[in-house]
Amino acid sequence: MEKLRSLFAVKKEKLEDEDLSFDTKNQDNIRITYYQSGFAAAQKASGKPIVLKACLQNVYNSFEDQCRNQKIEQEKLKKPYYEEIERHNSEIKKLETAKEINEEKQVECKNQLSQIKEDIIDVRVNPDNHGLIIERNPKVKFYIGLALLLPITLYLLVFYISASYSVFFKEFNDDSLSSAIFDAQAFTKAMQDGALEAILIVTIPFVFMGLGYIIHMMQKVSGIASKIKLFLLFVVTFLFDGLLAYVIEKKIYEFNRTPSSPDFDLSIAVKESEFWVIIFAGFIVYIIWGLVFDFVMKEHESLDKINVFINAKKKEMANIRTQLKELVLKNDSLKSKITEFKGKASEAQSKIDGFIFPIKKYLHYHHQYVEGWFQSIGTEIALPKKQKDELLEDCQTVCNEHLIKLNLNEDSTQNTIYSKS
Repeated sequence: MEKLRSLFAVKKEKLEDEDLSFDTKNQDNIRITYYQSGFAAAQKASGKPIVLKACLQNVYNSFEDQCRNQKIEQEKLKKPYYEEIERHNSEIKKLETAKEINEEKQVECKNQLSQIKEDIIDVRVNPDNHGLIIERNPKVKFYIGLALLLPITLYLLVFYISASYSVFFKEFNDDSLSSAIFDAQAFTKAMQDGALEAILIVTIPFVFMGLGYIIHMMQKVSGIASKIKLFLLFVVTFLFDGLLAYVIEKKIYEFNRTPSSPDFDLSIAVKESEFWVIIFAGFIVYIIWGLVFDFVMKEHESLDKINVFINAKKKEMANIRTQLKELVLKNDSLKSKITEFKGKASEAQSKIDGFIFPIKKYLHYHHQYVEGWFQSIGTEIALPKKQKDELLEDCQTVCNEHLIKLNLNEDSTQNTIYSKS
C-alpha cells in the first residue's frame, strides 16, 4: 500500500507540473499521464477495489488543488463572471440615475403641492397676486348686498302685484280710492276672480326683474350699440311704469270726474301727485333693485372667480398627487431592481472570490485514469476470467460510488463554482 501511495504521489507531482490549459496538445499529454498513472497503480495494487477507491479520491483532490492554484486557468474560467459584474454595475448605475431623477421629481411635486396650498389660502386675501382683479372682501359685500336685495325684491313683488291688479281688474269705488296705489288684498281678490288673473298679476313683477337681469348682462358687453340698447331698456321700463301710473290715475280721475271736467290726458296726469308717486314707488325702487342686483352679481362673480381658481388648483393638486403616487411606486420598483442587481453582482463576486471546478474536464481525466486501471487488470494481472470479471465489476462499482459521492456524472454542468464562503 505504501508503494502504491508513493507511486501515486509521484504521478500526482507530475500532474501538478502540467499546465491544465485548454490547448489540444497539452490535454493529450495530461490524458496520457492519467492513463499511465491508473495503469501503473492498478498493476502494483493488483487491481484491488479498495485501493482504487483511495486512488480516485487522491486523483480528485489533486485535480481540485491544481484548479485552485492555477490562476491563469481560473481567471479564464471567471471571465464571464467579471463581464456579468460589469453588466450588473452598468445597470445599477442606470437605475440609480433614474432613481435620482425620480426622487427629484418627487421633491418637485411636493414643492408644487405646498405652493398650491399656499396659493389657495392666499387667493382669498390677495387675489391680485394670482391675476384676479377682485375687490377686497367680496364675500362680505356679497352677503350685505344679498341682505338688501331680498327685501327690495319682496317690496317690488308686492308693489307690482298691487299696481297691476289696480290697472287690469280693480273697479274703483268710495272704499277703494285710498288704496288706488297699494291694495293689500290684491292677490286675494285676484284669486277670487280666477286663477289666470292671479297668475297674471304675480308674473308681472318678474317681467321687471327680467328687464333688470337683461340690463345687468348688457353692461358686460362693450360698445356703443350695447350702450344704446341699455338706454332703450331703461326707457322701456320707465314707459311701462309710466303707463301703469297713467292708467291708475285715469281710473281715479274718471271716478271723480264732473260733467264740466275736461277729458283725461297726459297733461292732466303729470300734474297729479299720485302719478309721480306710482312712478317713483315703482321705477326708482326698480332702479335701486337693479343696482343692488348688479352689485350682488359682480361680487358673486368675484367669489366665483376665486372658487374657480381654487377648484382648478384642487384639480391640479389631485393630478400631482396621482403623479406623486406613480413616482413613489416607480421609485420602489427601482430600489427593488437595484437591490436585485446588487445581489446578482454580489453573487458573481462570490464566485470570483472562490474557484471554479471544471467538471467535464475532471470527468475526462477521471475516465482516462479508470481506463488505465481497467486496462492493467485486463492485461497485467493474472487471474482466472471469472475472478477478473468480478474484479472489474467491483472496480466499476467503486467508480460509480465515487462519482455519486461527489455528485458528478455525465449530465453535470460544464463547471461547478465554489464560492469563497
